[in-house]
Amino acid sequence: MYSPDTTKYLIHISLAAEGVVEKPDVVGAIFGQTEGLLGEDLDLRDLQRTGRVGRIDVQITSKKGETKGEILISTSLDRAETAILAASLETIDRVGPCVAHVTVDSVEDIRVSKRKKIVERAKEILIDRFDDGTIDSDELLDDVRQTLRIEKIGSIGEERAPAGPNVLESDAIIIVEGRADVLNLLRYGIKNAVGVEGTNIPKSVVELCEKKTTTAFFDGDRGGELILRELLQVADIDFVAFSPKGKSVEDMTRKEVIKTLRNKVPVEYVRDQYFETSAELPGDLRITRPSPEDEDAHERKRQPAGTRRPRDTSGGPLSLREHIEDVKGQNLARFLSDDLSVVKELRSDEVEKAIETIDTTATGLVVDRPVDQKFLDRLVSKGLSYVAAKDFKGIIKRPTTIRLLKMGS
Repeated sequence: MYSPDTTKYLIHISLAAEGVVEKPDVVGAIFGQTEGLLGEDLDLRDLQRTGRVGRIDVQITSKKGETKGEILISTSLDRAETAILAASLETIDRVGPCVAHVTVDSVEDIRVSKRKKIVERAKEILIDRFDDGTIDSDELLDDVRQTLRIEKIGSIGEERAPAGPNVLESDAIIIVEGRADVLNLLRYGIKNAVGVEGTNIPKSVVELCEKKTTTAFFDGDRGGELILRELLQVADIDFVAFSPKGKSVEDMTRKEVIKTLRNKVPVEYVRDQYFETSAELPGDLRITRPSPEDEDAHERKRQPAGTRRPRDTSGGPLSLREHIEDVKGQNLARFLSDDLSVVKELRSDEVEKAIETIDTTATGLVVDRPVDQKFLDRLVSKGLSYVAAKDFKGIIKRPTTIRLLKMGS
């Protein structure tokens, strides 16, 4: 229709003819009735021949013996010349044999339209096409420290299991799957991790578990479940930290790692999930050494119901272990959100009625009562990712989408 490289203005003209006419009739009328009207400098044919006026675009339709439509003429003239040319077109009073009425509707400044497009595109480029060039001092420091930490990774035992620099000296260790997981924890300043490199647990790792407080921290997939099952059979584990479903330890952010380790649970809560009966457990694992948390729980359990000291939540939401200890023996139930905030607290005998009305922010349940197959299936249908209960009775089909944590009586 017009050349965007040279056009400055676009004249919009409406046409109404009292009869049926065609495009050649309209174009002929424009040239014929404006010829010689404005002198040689503004003659329409000469202007079009020199490229200062573009092609005349005519869009018309005929209906019930009348013709209506629009005429578009592009120009590279200045404002005054364009205005004179537009006004001259309104002198057209006939098209072919028919009486016609021509009116200039508007004169569009193409450069304004271009500017609007430029501004919109510039906004898109500014948001989407620029690399993030902002400087974060913490990121710079982390990059430098990360190199030093990676250089410090070592190995232990004859199997040369990958380990952080503080594994042998620390009182507590974290068992992960492999070297990449140890490296990721090193990036975040966690130097007491050791990798088992698969399901064949190294003897040196088993020996460390006997001497140190041990936390198992594996990927949230089938492979991680299998390694944890074997580790529980051959080593003395104290705590289990559950990665989010489908999440690998090596891909977790600092916040995710810290949150997951903070919410570790005693191994007693999860053992029944991996062994049908206690007979499957090695004899030395059926009774574990008491941890400080267990002793504290035992003391609180001897207190009458309702006499527990309220938790100090000024530092943020409680950990999952703290929620379990608060609920245990109190005939309570708590629906928890993804960040372990309490979505709803109620009596344990009211939880089955409440499950239908609970909102989607609830991702877990801690309840001081046994859970049977029917109730478990309802929890799965609501999309909960874990349930901690006093006991699990009559569970024939264990869903893979929900973790079962047995907190005992």
